[in-house]
Amino acid sequence: MIIIVYLVILAAAFFFLIVLPQRRRMAAHQRLMAGLAVGDEVVTAGGFHGTVRSLGETTIGVEIAPSVVVEVARGAIAAKAEVAPPAIADEDDGSA
Repeated sequence: MIIIVYLVILAAAFFFLIVLPQRRRMAAHQRLMAGLAVGDEVVTAGGFHGTVRSLGETTIGVEIAPSVVVEVARGAIAAKAEVAPPAIADEDDGSA
């Protein structure tokens, strides 16, 4: 009887520690893929930063440099890049 209780606890721990987080990551990646549009800044799994130029069924065209567009698999898109607001230059007030 004790062995059955241990097996149930082990199965529950496996489910909550392994299966649920993986499902959440997969759902988040599917939402990311559904929300991609041409012009979005993305980061690939390989670390390339670029701009989405075309969307296909299984591939995405990403411009990584001016006039350099590479086709990557949809699964290779890791995240949307956080676009930082333009930096505001501090004006020299002459107090230095």
